[in-house]
Amino acid sequence: MSNTIRQIHRWLSIAFTLGVLGYIAVMTRGQPPFWVGLFALVPLILLLATGLYMFVLPYARKGRGARAGA
Repeated sequence: MSNTIRQIHRWLSIAFTLGVLGYIAVMTRGQPPFWVGLFALVPLILLLATGLYMFVLPYARKGRGARAGA
């Protein structure tokens, strides 16, 4: 499960980068519509979720191991 989350996180980072580059390209032609910004915002929100999961995972494993040994 953890490896799957890491792979998803990597692909989301690529999608976020492409979304930001696309938004910048559209901005050069004037004020972009609101929905164009969502191409970068949606992967960013998902990146936050997967990143927080990976951040908390070592602490959760450590706590589970300490309780099992007691």
